[in-house]
Amino acid sequence: MRAVVRHEYGTADVLVVDEVPVPRPGRGEVLVRVDAAGLDRGAWHLMAGDPPAVRLALGLRRPRDPGVGSELAGVVVAIGPGDRSGLRIGDVVLGAGLATFAEYAIAKTTALCRRPSDLDAVAAAALPVSAVTAHQAVVDIARVTDGQRVLVIGAAGGVGAYAVQFAASCGAVVTAVSRRDKHAAVRDLGASAVVDRERVDPRDWGVHDVVIDIGGRRPLAQLGRLVARAGALVLVGGEGGRGPLGGTSRQVGAALRSPFLPFRARMFVSTVTTRALAPVVEAVADGRVRPVVDRVVGLGDVASGVSALEAGSLVGKVVVVPDAPTETA
Repeated sequence: MRAVVRHEYGTADVLVVDEVPVPRPGRGEVLVRVDAAGLDRGAWHLMAGDPPAVRLALGLRRPRDPGVGSELAGVVVAIGPGDRSGLRIGDVVLGAGLATFAEYAIAKTTALCRRPSDLDAVAAAALPVSAVTAHQAVVDIARVTDGQRVLVIGAAGGVGAYAVQFAASCGAVVTAVSRRDKHAAVRDLGASAVVDRERVDPRDWGVHDVVIDIGGRRPLAQLGRLVARAGALVLVGGEGGRGPLGGTSRQVGAALRSPFLPFRARMFVSTVTTRALAPVVEAVADGRVRPVVDRVVGLGDVASGVSALEAGSLVGKVVVVPDAPTETA
């Protein structure tokens, strides 16, 4: 089968399309024919081996598993031994898998749910990691309620586009921080106000009951000035930074300092499970949230999609469709 792989860490240039064996599902796993796969920030970290600490699990000098990608939508075509999940061959599913930028991918049954018939594969593939992360940040961690003032930093990205929608669906007054050229898009997602991150000083972003910082690198002291007393600061991911932990060192620092701050500072690692997918799929079904897809690319154009992600030029997600034609030379 065809799959996107990398044999070394680096920039998008290390990604190539190669022929690899179709994997076999083990216990608690299924093989999914991938109809579409979402590109999330985690794929970039796997590609780059960044922060350096992740290489302890991935391989110190080069990746042990060359595959890339974690979100998928597709059809179950084989089931591992001793399965008790209730999934059957032919079931149409969405969720998280391994090396999903491929024609076939392995997924744990506990990270999948059945896909509603009115949700197409491309839209479904844009949900699993990003929408689940946003839901957990807004609903489970921040516990956003009606009338609260919520600031979403990084509002136009894969997670941010869903965070704006979930917060607005909770009845919050949402202020979105993004580049100026994305303001119309984030307003359309439910933001009541928008802030130009490049032109407006953070000290003028106001004070909010909840601040959700997605993939940022702003110091905790700066973010703390944006949070109301007894409010909540939720750090989702972290980019840049030095040392083995990279940007995640800021999250660790926030967790350690939280007991001494006048607000709740929380970091968390999102986990895609069947249970976590359920409220996301329900929110899409009843129209509170809609999948946000910036572009669809084939396997041969995954590198260009990653480059667009790095450049911050996207609104929402890149979705990879294995049989889509390659456009880049």
